[in-house]
Amino acid sequence: MDNQKGALFPDEVILQILARLPVKSLFRFKSVCKSWYRLPSDKYFTNLFNQVSVKEQLLVADVSDSSSLICVDSLRGVTELSLGFLRDRVRIRVSCNGLLCCSSVPQKGVYYVCNPSTREFRKLPRSRERPVTRFVPDGEATLVGLACDLNRNKFNVVLAGYHRSFGQRPDGSFICLVFDSETNKWRKFVSAVEEYSFTHMGKNQAVFVNGILHWLMSGLCYILTFDVEHDVWRKISLPDEIRCGNGGNRVYLLESDGFLSVVQLSDGWIKIWKMIEYETETWSVVDSISLRCIKGLVPGIFPICQTGEYVFLATYKQVLVYNRRSKLWKEMFSLKGSYSLPLWFSAYAFRSTILPCN
Repeated sequence: MDNQKGALFPDEVILQILARLPVKSLFRFKSVCKSWYRLPSDKYFTNLFNQVSVKEQLLVADVSDSSSLICVDSLRGVTELSLGFLRDRVRIRVSCNGLLCCSSVPQKGVYYVCNPSTREFRKLPRSRERPVTRFVPDGEATLVGLACDLNRNKFNVVLAGYHRSFGQRPDGSFICLVFDSETNKWRKFVSAVEEYSFTHMGKNQAVFVNGILHWLMSGLCYILTFDVEHDVWRKISLPDEIRCGNGGNRVYLLESDGFLSVVQLSDGWIKIWKMIEYETETWSVVDSISLRCIKGLVPGIFPICQTGEYVFLATYKQVLVYNRRSKLWKEMFSLKGSYSLPLWFSAYAFRSTILPCN
């Protein structure tokens, strides 16, 4: 960006300021001058913007039968996003680093990856494996994962589940389809694995850390992982205190500032674990949060995302944010009127990036 004669600030200072704006404001300011118009497509600036924004965690939730979403920011409050640009009725399957993977409701087997902040999207090509007929029990993949690499500006979509050949009974094999945004193609491999089971939240809280996707298995015995680059499945252990249901509490898998994290809920406390050493699978308790102030909401509260400073939680009709420094709770959003599904059912971690997807 060329520094204008008599400018008040150096170019780098201006870029640092612009990198801290919401995406909507950044695109609105494109009309200021030619150099600002080019910023959203400038590689240096997009990397800078994403490095800043990836530190800020947001929550998005589908709150109606339309294509509108709410976006909850601990600092800026609640704004609205829309998926109307997809021109299809979709449901969000998974979120990662500013991109959403959505499946078409009327057309099974049709998937989109979109950036609701920039309104860019890509309709994924159909796999030759005809996933509608090859996944059981309901024709859809058991696991859907989205792995977005901000450094390389690429993403992968993972569809995995138990397999059956068309017109035949399930044969017990676990099929995995991986879409690569660079080649615009799917690749496939089949594994003979033990039977995996997952809760609704376990399936939908796919966590991408260290280039690997993670899902929490039901029964709380292990975390199932998938290495996107090497097509390798493996299991890693939970903390001993909660492994195989030893803690007797609800447990959720999240990400925390680039680390894998487990959030454990009891009647009176939230205990937050972080995997401080990934190679040795070493866990440590990093925070304990009293639930005394919201005791009546505890049975229906679910953690959705977190940073070192905030924890976002959803109830049936509310979004709450806990400030870990001040130890204060704040209601950020409350759903008015009737809605058939609880908010936590359709709430996802989100980051506002300008990662391209088309």
